[in-house]
Amino acid sequence: MQDLVGLPGISLQSISIYLLLLMLSSLRIGAFLVASPFFGSRMIPLTVRIVFSIALGLGIMIQVEFPDLEILMGASLLPIIFQEIFVGLACGMVLSICFSSVILAGEKIAATSGLAFAAQIDPTSGAQSPVISQIFQLFLLILFFSLNGHLVIFDLIFKSFELVPLGSFYQFESVIEKSLQSSNTIYSNAVIIVLPIVSILFFMNLGIGFITKSAPQLNLFSFGFPLTILGTFFALYFSVDALQFVFNGLINEAIGYVKSILEASPDG
Repeated sequence: MQDLVGLPGISLQSISIYLLLLMLSSLRIGAFLVASPFFGSRMIPLTVRIVFSIALGLGIMIQVEFPDLEILMGASLLPIIFQEIFVGLACGMVLSICFSSVILAGEKIAATSGLAFAAQIDPTSGAQSPVISQIFQLFLLILFFSLNGHLVIFDLIFKSFELVPLGSFYQFESVIEKSLQSSNTIYSNAVIIVLPIVSILFFMNLGIGFITKSAPQLNLFSFGFPLTILGTFFALYFSVDALQFVFNGLINEAIGYVKSILEASPDG
């Protein structure tokens, strides 16, 4: 019994301090995982996201410098927690906003081609969306992971603790401004994706209109509708290479917005 008492151990106060430091290290990356396009989807269970954020927080905890315990134990702890959650959510939301442009593009293409009825429940969001939007979204995610975009994002988050350590505060005006600027990419990139395909469909519908005008006995639904769908499939098939470059630029633009948010200079 005396031998057990003499064994070295960790006091309860030290355990609580380590847990507090682990929580602060995991807040920024955990909030990002909640709001990011793939990691924040309903396909990833909440327990998996929590365990993953804690595992990444352990790696961050070893490398970063923490403020004095007097600051962490005082009233300044709440602003630090709020800032970490806010920055992580801002990075995840910016990435989701940029990636949602492909969903908007798919909806417009589906509405133009008559494929709007071909909709099903999106497992990532739980909402109903056209199949073309889901194909675009899966294509973008595959390209994002194949280009190691997730590793670039995690590396930026790790380095952000060196640029803006815990206890120093971001310029929230700059973070909000960059987040709002990212919303412009929804429409600009959606137009770039939609315009070639919709232009082809427009001329196809124009030709079908002339044909049905000159031959009224032809049924528009039995003749024009299948032709439009077939033209949509051919247009999507031959535009895969072009879409790859557009999606690559979209990924780089989204990473640039996340980087600008994480590199916001601290106040004072």
